[in-house]
Order: sequence, then C-alpha cells, then structure tokens
Amino acid sequence: MADDFSIALRIFSWLVPVIYAITLHEVAHGVVSYYLGDSTAMHAGRLSLNPLKHIDVIGSIVVPVFLFWSSGFVFGWAKAVPVNEKNLGSARRDMVLVAAAGPVANLLMSMFWAIIMKLGYLLSASRPDFGVLLVYMGAAGVFINAAIMMLNLLPLPPLDGGRILAGLLPQRYGRMLSRVEPWGFVILVVAIVTGLVAKIIWPMMVPGMAAITYLVDTPGGLFIQALRFLFAEP
Repeated sequence: MADDFSIALRIFSWLVPVIYAITLHEVAHGVVSYYLGDSTAMHAGRLSLNPLKHIDVIGSIVVPVFLFWSSGFVFGWAKAVPVNEKNLGSARRDMVLVAAAGPVANLLMSMFWAIIMKLGYLLSASRPDFGVLLVYMGAAGVFINAAIMMLNLLPLPPLDGGRILAGLLPQRYGRMLSRVEPWGFVILVVAIVTGLVAKIIWPMMVPGMAAITYLVDTPGGLFIQALRFLFAEP
C-alpha cells in the first residue's frame, strides 16, 4: 500500500506541472502573436487556459509518460498554436518575439512552482500531507519548466530556439536554417534517445534551477530531496 501511495503521489505531482508547462508555453505564443497583430490563435480558440484545447494525446501524454518511466527524461509537446506571419507587422522580427514567448513563459512558471514549493515547506508543520504534496508538485514544476525551456532554446527548427536564430541571422542564412525544419523532429528524437540532448541541456538546467530556487528563497536541500523522490525507481 505504501508503494502504491508513493507511485500515485509521484504521478500526481508530475501531472499538473507537465500539462500546464506544455499548455501555457503554447498559449504564450498565441498571446504574443495576438498583440503583434495576428488573431489566428484567438479565432481558433487557442488562447484558452483549458488544457483540453491544447493537449495532443501522443505528445502531451503518451510520449512524456513513456520517456519518464524509461529514461527519467521528460519531453512532450502540445498542438502547435497557429500563427499567420502575413498578419504580423514585421514577420522576421515578430516571429522571433512569438517564438521567444514560449521559453519565457516556462521561465516564469518555473519561478511560480518554486514559490509553491516554498509554500509547501512552510505549511508542512501545520498541514503535513498538503504541504508535502505542494513541495513535490513545486519541485516537479521547477524541473519540467526548466527542461522545456532549455530544450526549446536549442537552435534547431522547429524548436523555438531554431526559429529565434533563423530570425536573427541574415536573411540568407536564416532561410538555410529554416530548411532543416522538415527533419528537425527526427533529429531531435534521435538526440533524445541517444542521450545527447540531456548532455547538452543538463549543464544549463542545474545552475538555472539553483538560481530560481535561490531567487524565491526556497531551500536548495528541499528541492534536491524532492527530486530524489520524484525520480525514484517505480
């Protein structure tokens, strides 16, 4: 029973942060594109905070769960928010801003979950069950948002980092980079399976997560202890 409870607690602790890390990442793209003149996402109903509007069964549920249980690495995606570049004032400049909105949203969510983790720590004396849940959920939120942010900043189309770089490079080289996009997903999956992605983003995630927990004054030891529980063998 204790093992069953631990597994259920671990799954629930990951569930909400993962769903909203993916959902709000996409909503952020849509919100920025709307304020830059493109209402395509709004008319498609994609500015909603309802996860059901954005969840892709394979990318948001099946793949993250499989990767978590098989490798401990979590990766997923939601339905891409539609953006019509023709409606933007300056397509190259504005697409950089639209692409950057997703990672920025994950950064802000990571800070939010660090605050939730600290709140759980403060409540653990008076409300231990609820406090522990908030600690684990907060730690999962910090981790998954840091992972999604760093992953999406890799300079590979169709990831946000690839689109940002394509918009910042001289137009000729930007077009050359954009031609990689049809094969970008295959390249990414291979890099994840072989462990290359983890080797690239992990050295960036560690100081990033440390900085986030430090900024909101969340005990670093608490975060590490929570991650040990979250990544314990099922």
